[in-house]
Amino acid sequence: MNVRFACPMCDLPIKAQLPVSQAACPHCDHLVALQPIPTDESLTRCVVCENAQLYRKKDFPHGLGLTILTLACLGSAIPYYLYHQWLTWTILIGTAVFDGLLYLLVGDVIVCYRCNAHYRGVQQCDVARPFELGTGERYRQERLRREQLRQ
Repeated sequence: MNVRFACPMCDLPIKAQLPVSQAACPHCDHLVALQPIPTDESLTRCVVCENAQLYRKKDFPHGLGLTILTLACLGSAIPYYLYHQWLTWTILIGTAVFDGLLYLLVGDVIVCYRCNAHYRGVQQCDVARPFELGTGERYRQERLRREQLRQ
């Protein structure tokens, strides 16, 4: 299992292969202490900030998804303009099938609400549920308050 999180000193990304007890920032050499994970490699809380609220999402770049959608819309507009309905529908339905296959093939990533640490390769995580907007907003407000206090 590996984890990617922001350095508390310089806010640049740190990557670490778990299990380790500490990770060094490659940019500022700050050492970040990481909490140990259980021996059965089940993730019950964040190893960076010890928060027990985690969520699960697809590990897929949003920019690539939007690019595929944009190309499908632009690609179907030309045959639609030329009154080639079957080609228009083929492009749109083909893109939807391709999107569905990508959804099935792409794995999940576990994310911490508080520190936004991303965990890949997690074998078992019973506490991670899909993203909840209320919980996410609460932690976003907490980050904004901490930022204001820092300044």
